[in-house]
Amino acid sequence: MEAPSSSSRCRSGSFFQDLRSRELNGFRVRKRPYYEDSQLQFAEIGEVAVEHSGDETPPLAISFCKTAKNAHILAVSDEEGYLSLFDSRRKLSSAATRRENTGKARITEWVAHQNAIFDIRWIKDDARILTASGDQTIQLWDVQGKKCIGVLLGHTGSVKSLCSHPTNSDLLVSGSRDGSFALWDLRCQNTSTRRSTETCISSTAMVKRAHLSAQAKRVRRTKTASTSITSVLYLKDEVSIATAGAVDSIVKFWDTRNLKSQVTQVSPQPKSSTEKVNIMHGISSLSQDSNGMFLTASCMDNRIYLYNVLQLQKGPVQSFTGCQIESFFVKSVISPDASSILSGSSDGNAYVWQVERPQMDPTVLKGHDGEVTAVDWCQSEEGKIATCADDFTVRVWNAETNYSSSSRSPTSIRRRIMNLPSREQRQLNLGSEEKDSSDPEEAMNHHITLPTSESIMPPMGTPEAQKKRLHHDPIESVETTTPESAMKSPSSVLNPPSSLKRKTIRDYFLTA
Repeated sequence: MEAPSSSSRCRSGSFFQDLRSRELNGFRVRKRPYYEDSQLQFAEIGEVAVEHSGDETPPLAISFCKTAKNAHILAVSDEEGYLSLFDSRRKLSSAATRRENTGKARITEWVAHQNAIFDIRWIKDDARILTASGDQTIQLWDVQGKKCIGVLLGHTGSVKSLCSHPTNSDLLVSGSRDGSFALWDLRCQNTSTRRSTETCISSTAMVKRAHLSAQAKRVRRTKTASTSITSVLYLKDEVSIATAGAVDSIVKFWDTRNLKSQVTQVSPQPKSSTEKVNIMHGISSLSQDSNGMFLTASCMDNRIYLYNVLQLQKGPVQSFTGCQIESFFVKSVISPDASSILSGSSDGNAYVWQVERPQMDPTVLKGHDGEVTAVDWCQSEEGKIATCADDFTVRVWNAETNYSSSSRSPTSIRRRIMNLPSREQRQLNLGSEEKDSSDPEEAMNHHITLPTSESIMPPMGTPEAQKKRLHHDPIESVETTTPESAMKSPSSVLNPPSSLKRKTIRDYFLTA
């Protein structure tokens, strides 16, 4: 499709856009390029084996570091209880053996549990990592020293999922095979209980039997497997959490300040008293984008459902098909900018959908020789993803097309444009962009220093990062910020200014 000329754009009525642009000291918002018929293509850039002393073991969870300086470090947990860190930027030779490449890319590894590790979570600017295990505990690790500095005790079944608070990494939520989810505060240490040199931490709250089927509630307690909590999320409003289980396709939302009952729940099944659902499918994983606007649920009916957190009453806004989800080990993750969804599959492939084009066939990533289970997006290196499978390998991929140009982020369309310093406005108006002058090849050869507790810094956005986000985000219109408009803003509904805070999380959803 031929792009309209600049003269035709002027004639098509950009008068009001220009007026609004002048309100921002002449700064004109530039839209990110958008190619309607493009499809994401990924190329494999590295493969490592998950093995220890020659014995291969299935990986169960993977996670890129969250800070930009460590974003290339990938953590991998496995069935034997090992935690391994790999350098995803390391160039691996196609002529070398898999074991040789694994040794080259591996930064370090250690035995974290004497049982399988089902989930991992980076916190404290990557200086700490949490591990959830089949030994019914969560452990807190100092990454630099590979030392356990805390053990979270309280679950009576395998801990299947955990998620940290969006702004306070001392707070987290976990879900267990025992059917409960628990809230934790790493600052609340139990001085009466210690395991050798490890500090024990008890949960601050726990909800048992959180996902029981209606039949189980009427009759009696069912087997643990059918009540298992498979995934938990701490939402971006900082006070509510989402949970999902193995018994059905219901996602429940809870207010952490009042856990007596859920705030609301959603399900892809139609609500009808006359229609009986014969088959209920469990959910293997939940994920949310960096803004907290969208939530995905991987369901055992081979569909991934997309929910708008501000329109939960409408049910899923879209569903994505093509993958096979035949076990609860198969996970999916929405990209940080909410433009794409990445999922594993029981057929040995990984799949990537573009959120705004659900009718388009997903991109299929071939290469694994076994069920693809855990997947992850790199938050700081756009287009980089990782997949792992039962073939005992972890593979890293890069988008071949311009990732930021291939699809528009649904969340970014709704962002407001705020006034910028005049220097940045002039740079953007002139089309100047600050680029990283460092040589990638040189960066690969630099010694990798794992983060320490002394290196922890509070998260903050630089002017360059703000400029980059504004340059790449497709803004349809410019809105001035008033208390009334702030109330209607998606980001403000979930996390309103202090002057507009409401009493309970129920009010957030009712307002939405």
